[in-house]
Amino acid sequence: MKSYRRFLPEVGMLLPAIILMVIFIFIPFFLSGYFSFTNERLMPRPIPTQWIGLRNYERILADSEFWMSVKNTLYFAIVVIPIQLSLSLASAILLNSKLKFIAVFRGITILPILTPITVIVVIWAAIFQTPDGLLNGIYQWLTGTSDYIDWLGDETIAMLSIVILSIWASFPFQMLIYLAGLQEIPKDRYEAAEIDGFNKWQQFRYITFPGLRNTNIFVVIITTIGALSLFTQVNILTGGGPNGSTTTIIQYMFSNGFSSQKIGYASAVSVIFFITVASLGLLQRRLMRNE
Repeated sequence: MKSYRRFLPEVGMLLPAIILMVIFIFIPFFLSGYFSFTNERLMPRPIPTQWIGLRNYERILADSEFWMSVKNTLYFAIVVIPIQLSLSLASAILLNSKLKFIAVFRGITILPILTPITVIVVIWAAIFQTPDGLLNGIYQWLTGTSDYIDWLGDETIAMLSIVILSIWASFPFQMLIYLAGLQEIPKDRYEAAEIDGFNKWQQFRYITFPGLRNTNIFVVIITTIGALSLFTQVNILTGGGPNGSTTTIIQYMFSNGFSSQKIGYASAVSVIFFITVASLGLLQRRLMRNE
């Protein structure tokens, strides 16, 4: 009995987190799994909820809009992930140096973390505004014309506009993780490398990058999950338009679940999304073989 009592303080501290996880993660997940096999609707209706088996999944796989959302999501992830990782690592290395005015640079780069994503998106909506937004003003000044670019209304560049916004808003978070990883690398390794005549590139290649191995694994996984979960920017700026060119998987799920009130159908989308993202995360972890 005494052996169990010594764990009571730890259990007491973990209990609030466990309760919140059960309420907001585990219960919704199992409900989504159940609803995905039914014709559940958001609002009450005369026809009761019925078990329809795999019909929702069959409709999803046959829906061209779903595959368009998959294509858009993959495009976003493929473009954003390498740029965001490179920018965050370069910024972290710069912040970890002893250059002049580094405090100013730190303040500028940390700003997006301190601002809620919804506020950032609203500000960028004004920047992208057509025809008199900030970007169009710069474009007109550079070209000396009154022409403008429809940043969010043109199918060919709407997703690119969201990519630019997302990179700026998200890279500081990864930068802070890289900065913490850089500070864990022993300084004496760099001192020994300088004595041996290593230049900055060689120090990065043989000391910095290998020393960030576990940090890289963590950052790659969370960045991939974040990119595949794109929603807020799309929902506020374009709503998935124009003509579905910015619809992502989460936006597709949201539209079917709340706009169309097809909770069973949207639950099936969420199950597919969860299995896909979890599988990718496990695959990345396996391939990178972290300690």
